[in-house]
Amino acid sequence: MLRVLFAGTPECAVPSLEKVARAHHVVAILTNPATVQGRSGKLVSSPVAQEAERLINEGLLPRDTPIITPKKITDSVREAIAATKPDILACFAFGKIFGPKTLSLFPLGAINVHPSLLPRWRGCAPIPATILAQDTITGITVQKMALEMDAGDILLTQTIDLDGSETTDSLLIRAADEGAQMLVQVLDGIVKNNIIPIPQDHTKATFSSMLCKEDGEITWSDTAKNIDARIRAFTSWPGAWTKTKDRTLIILKAHIVQNNEDADLSTSPPGTVLGSDKKEGILVQTGKGIIALENLQWRTKKPLDWKSFLNGTRDFFGTVLGI
Repeated sequence: MLRVLFAGTPECAVPSLEKVARAHHVVAILTNPATVQGRSGKLVSSPVAQEAERLINEGLLPRDTPIITPKKITDSVREAIAATKPDILACFAFGKIFGPKTLSLFPLGAINVHPSLLPRWRGCAPIPATILAQDTITGITVQKMALEMDAGDILLTQTIDLDGSETTDSLLIRAADEGAQMLVQVLDGIVKNNIIPIPQDHTKATFSSMLCKEDGEITWSDTAKNIDARIRAFTSWPGAWTKTKDRTLIILKAHIVQNNEDADLSTSPPGTVLGSDKKEGILVQTGKGIIALENLQWRTKKPLDWKSFLNGTRDFFGTVLGI
């Protein structure tokens, strides 16, 4: 059994913490500080911190297990880590980069779960990048941490076939569950000394970048295929959105009705709301093809299915979105 320091922050890291805590000795949890949420300004602990508290309360972690929540990894934080005498660092979406001083604290090194098939889509947003590129295959990688982001040796991979219906949320749920099992499998393999690191081919590396709110804006002159990918890639952050007059409309779910990749046979400008189909939804013309909107939301309002949306939005047909 290894002495593991677990590092992670968001909801997707919770299954990994729970499974590692059941299989090995988690000596401490490293996570981001509590953040202000909602209009009340209440401080809310990270999902990983909340899970750590639950595991402590249920007796799966010792009462004195440290939950370390630094804004930065400073010398005092490293001293707190060293005091727990960890063998190894296990990480899933911690949100900060570990430098050489921190990595040197772990005699058996550091490992990380990354939701792509490295070296493809290194960086902080691999799942949206996978969907935007319309890859037909992705996967999960457990890698040895290196000083260069996501460039460490590969310890274990698992492939996932894609059919073009996936969203970032659905793929992240799968990566969270399956990545947790893979993380424990690698830790067990390290105990048994049967893990063989495989160096990455750095010449094949591609990179994903941090997303911002502006990335979600839909360009209706693009193809239906690309717009569909953008909506799925940006569910639920930063959200795919468009402007109509002076309002912002968020597209939560859509699908392609007509592709027309080879030729543009339409006479309506891209972004035109053509009408509705009782089986498909609200039909919108794109640069090539037609897309059907299934779930929509005016910014600051609640999400609606397309029929409810039309009931509350008069004269929507004929509107040209994006203007």
